[in-house]
Amino acid sequence: MNFRRGRTSDVPEINLIPLIDVLLVIIIFLMLTTTYSKFSGLEINLPTAEASKPEEAPKEINVTLTAAGQVLVNKAPLASASVQSISEALRRAAGDLKEPVVVINADAKANYQSVIDIMQAAQTAGYPRISFATQSPH
Repeated sequence: MNFRRGRTSDVPEINLIPLIDVLLVIIIFLMLTTTYSKFSGLEINLPTAEASKPEEAPKEINVTLTAAGQVLVNKAPLASASVQSISEALRRAAGDLKEPVVVINADAKANYQSVIDIMQAAQTAGYPRISFATQSPH
């Protein structure tokens, strides 16, 4: 039943101008806040040389930690694994080297605290440059 005779219903229309304005503002916002990074890679083959390198005294101190917790500094076992004894052994092993790199070779099953003790001993001895030795899986 049509109770509104003679009246035509208005067709609802969507005003597109405000919609376009809002979309443009969103696009401008996204363009300003997005960071664009260009990933480019250049694959080059460097030439090789057969010249021998000048022999340098290694500036490394190798500290080995076994799974049993034994500490070896340059393959010399330590009687105690305390921070103080490791620090003294690092100073003796460094000798007159300036800023040696302490390379920690820790067994995969070694105690985590023992590795931290070696790092603390290196810091106590004044050697902040520490590296960890790893091996690639076969």
